[in-house]
Amino acid sequence: MSELRANRVGEQMKKELGDIISRKIKDPRVGFVTVTDVEVTGDLQQATIFISVLGEDKQKQDTLVGLAKAKGFIRSEIGKRIRLRKTPELIFEWDETIEKGNRIEHILRDLNNPDA
Repeated sequence: MSELRANRVGEQMKKELGDIISRKIKDPRVGFVTVTDVEVTGDLQQATIFISVLGEDKQKQDTLVGLAKAKGFIRSEIGKRIRLRKTPELIFEWDETIEKGNRIEHILRDLNNPDA
């Protein structure tokens, strides 16, 4: 039961985080961020937010620093928008699945077309 609730809270947080980051965060370090997934622990104490950033490695690092600085503000906004007894602690991480998928697709394309 708690896993189902954690998934529902994670999906709601994903929607709200997209809105908060795109509209409320005015930090110039934060680039074009896409929230790809939110994993919430069963006790709703921690939320790991997987993000994807458009740009180079420097822009990605700057975005992560900017989000870390705005973590308190983002958490308070989540608390206002989602009714929970305690707002989960936020942890931002890179979502590397897109890069891994692109690498696998490139390898498969090379295998299917050996003379290219």
